[in-house]
Amino acid sequence: MTDFTMKVDADGVAIVTWDVPGKSMNVLSREAFSECEALIDEALEREDIKGIVITSGKDSFAGGMDLNTLATIREESGDNPAQGLFDFIMNGHRILRKIERAGMEPKTNKGGKPIACALPGTCAGIGTEIALACHHRVMADNPKAKMGLPEILVGLFPGAGGTTRYSRMVGAMAAAPVLLEGKMLPPAKAKSAQLVDAVVPADELMAKAKEWVLNAGPADIVKPWDAKGFKMPGGAPYHPAGFMTFVGASAMIHGKTKGVYPAAKALLSAIYEGALVDFDTALKIEARYFTQVLMDPSSTAMIRSLFLNKEALEKGANRPDVADQTVKKVGILGAGMMGAGIAYVSAMAGIEVVLIDAKQESADKGKAYSEGLLDKGMQRKKVTEEKKAKVLGQITATTDYDALKGCDLIVEAVFEDPKVKADVTAKAEAVMNADGIFATNTSTLPITMLAKASSRPEQFIGIHFFSPVDKMLLVEIIKGKETGDQAVAKALDFVRQIRKTPIVVNDERFFYANRCILPYVNEGVRMVQEGVEPALIENAAKLVGMPLGPLQLTDETSIDLGAKIARATKAADPNYDDTTDELVFWMEDEGRLGRKANAGFYEYDDKGKRTGLWDGLTARYPTADTQPNLTEVQHRLLFAQVLEAVRAFEAGVLTDIREGDVGAILGWGFAPWSGGPFSWLDILGTAYAAERCDQLTEAYGDRFACPPLLREMAEKGQTFYGRFGSGADAKAA
Repeated sequence: MTDFTMKVDADGVAIVTWDVPGKSMNVLSREAFSECEALIDEALEREDIKGIVITSGKDSFAGGMDLNTLATIREESGDNPAQGLFDFIMNGHRILRKIERAGMEPKTNKGGKPIACALPGTCAGIGTEIALACHHRVMADNPKAKMGLPEILVGLFPGAGGTTRYSRMVGAMAAAPVLLEGKMLPPAKAKSAQLVDAVVPADELMAKAKEWVLNAGPADIVKPWDAKGFKMPGGAPYHPAGFMTFVGASAMIHGKTKGVYPAAKALLSAIYEGALVDFDTALKIEARYFTQVLMDPSSTAMIRSLFLNKEALEKGANRPDVADQTVKKVGILGAGMMGAGIAYVSAMAGIEVVLIDAKQESADKGKAYSEGLLDKGMQRKKVTEEKKAKVLGQITATTDYDALKGCDLIVEAVFEDPKVKADVTAKAEAVMNADGIFATNTSTLPITMLAKASSRPEQFIGIHFFSPVDKMLLVEIIKGKETGDQAVAKALDFVRQIRKTPIVVNDERFFYANRCILPYVNEGVRMVQEGVEPALIENAAKLVGMPLGPLQLTDETSIDLGAKIARATKAADPNYDDTTDELVFWMEDEGRLGRKANAGFYEYDDKGKRTGLWDGLTARYPTADTQPNLTEVQHRLLFAQVLEAVRAFEAGVLTDIREGDVGAILGWGFAPWSGGPFSWLDILGTAYAAERCDQLTEAYGDRFACPPLLREMAEKGQTFYGRFGSGADAKAA
């Protein structure tokens, strides 16, 4: 079976259909690209064929390139992978240029055949780049469809002509939302953005595409950049207007990326330099920058973590081999912010929801949270009145535990108090399905301890959601000592249903995510106490790719929560290091509890907007005369996190480094450019990382001591992905 097939209709229009066998969405392989070219060659050569329509045999057009192809090409290229990748990219440009020129005479632009692209649904990546090479694009008015070039989100940029073509179609500034932000647009907005030429009813898609082909004249198929007198929309770089555009774009990119994402800089360079030369030379420039990005270890790490590993985890890479555990009815105990958020994402996934709270007023308020989100969706025209009614109809807000009858999953989201959790556990287990699973949502309390309140600990598991639930992509699943495979499978299947990414960890205080976040926050606080300028701490974090500095993160999560965690940890752990407690408890006593109090490490105005760091910090902890350099501060902040990730892996809390990397990026925003803690250590090299640990330990203390596993790997010259990279090898030895 082939991915591309061709039929010629009675009107002489060749229909080239892309339909990858066994896949729900088309992805392009190297072999399929050659198949496509052969069919295009045949259609252009045959005199009985008047034009071509490229379409899909699925309800979507394409999801992009098979990224494993790029890895294969690198391996096949031996000692010169860059040349192999460049040659592959240039071959792709040659094929798409053939579609674009469609047999036209180079000098006269005459003699070509019209080629339209008919898009039945979602079109992304190389699919969009194929469409842009065609002369006319028609998209079905499919409410689920989106179109765009999202490569920047996984550490790449559109490298099959999408960057050059689209920027020349609309200009550098207008292209920014699609190219630099990776926005996927619904049909109407795709038309406004000139990604498509027409949006039509789905049942008219092929007819309209064929109609255009049969009526297109010679001028209709010549792209602007192939016609004489082409000028870059918005101005070329040397034009006054274009100069201002590129200066502004450069500043905007650096402001958003802080200079740590190579793909964004390469993309703008390809547009800028490409705009100074002819189209075919611009494609070669784009190919060189794309090759450069593919060879950058940061891009390799991002692709691996945010695409390959993320997809593997979502498909159940670590799921126990038990029967399907799809959730039909979920009971949620506690209708606060967390419970309300879980109710919303569950109902949006089509699951029947029972939302319970001690007071009916509180339960109703929890349901109203979903209504508020749906109303916002309606304002943005992403939710219909029918959709809103259906989702709200799936949520029953009540105080009656009998409503939990028939629930195959309970998610408890009450206060972080073991006694309260034990009480609701007993009440729920008395009425839920006998074979149902009970999940407790907690960020710090040990699951094995909480499971003591359960009459069936093998069916008890932890599910740690991140707030706000509707926006955060990660869910941390925690196995207690007696948690069984069915419970793990149920939790994983539920997370898949609500379209989140799961990681599975073993039970230990703070689990994985909080275990790594807390040292980051504490290191920032330590530096304040040492007299490091607070602005240096915060900006160092942002300049190395962290979304929030440690002080701002503390404000966002609340300082009194930090104080509560500190007290609980000190009571439970005799080896607890309380160095940072003095500052945190002082802030708590001062009533500076963070954003919620409009006072924390930062000052806030009446509307809750940050206005700057609080002067009281440096008044109490005077700024030292000698300040550390930027890299020193960044290494302290990053090593505080990654060493804890390695220790969690050593201890068996984390059992798969892929989960460690994906969980870090999605859970607390660990420097996405790095690919995650383990990927970053591989980029540094384990030998250098171990050496840096020794330097930091000597300067700042044993919290930076090199973990035995890292030391061993450094001595053997190993990398984490070389030793624990995929499948069974990804698991701790």
